Order: sequence, then C-alpha cells, then structure tokens
Amino acid sequence: QVELVESGGGLVQAGGSLRLACQASGTIFSINDMGWYRQAPGKQRDLVATITSGGSTNYADSVKCRFTISRDKTKSTVYLQMDSLKPEDTAVYYCARKRPWQADFDSWGQGTQVTVSS
Repeated sequence: QVELVESGGGLVQAGGSLRLACQASGTIFSINDMGWYRQAPGKQRDLVATITSGGSTNYADSVKCRFTISRDKTKSTVYLQMDSLKPEDTAVYYCARKRPWQADFDSWGQGTQVTVSS
C-alpha cells in the first residue's frame, strides 16, 4: 500500500519562499512519475508540476520560473521549491504518484496547507 506524506507547508508573506517535501513508501519510487497538485477553497484540484522517473519536468504556466520540482531517489522523496510566492498560490498542496503503466496519477497524500499573505 503506497503512502505519500507531505510536509513543509505554512504561512509566508508574499515574495517569500517555501519548500515542500513528499516522502513515498510502499512503492517503487524510482520508476514512478511524481507530481504536485493544489486545491484552493471552492476550486478544483489543479496540476502544479510533474517530474518523470527520468527527471523531465513540467509546470503549470502560473508557476513557471517560480517553482521547481525535484526528486531524490535515495530518499524516495519529491520536493517543490516555491519562490516569489503570491497570495493566489494559497491552497492545499498534494503529492501524487503515477506508475509507468498508468495514464493518470492514482495515489495522493493528505495534503499540506500553504498560505501566502499579502
């Protein structure tokens, strides 16, 4: 049974930075694509960034050049470095896993709250 545990959320002022981490267990981390999604109150869950097992990355237009996704296979952990944060980045951030034979992400963490004050 896969388990994804996020950490690193919190309250930060606009222009500040946060680093989220997601540790995976119960899965072969090295072969999975990993992703970060976010959901603001009253809105749908949206893609923020993804990273393939080979290290290729993809970002939502709204976070390009501000956020960086990375992974450490030795620690089974994926990170999201968030810089130049804006109030509109406020949301619950979720880590997700996609196995290589699947088209979509199928497992999610419990989420971590990020709040950016103006």
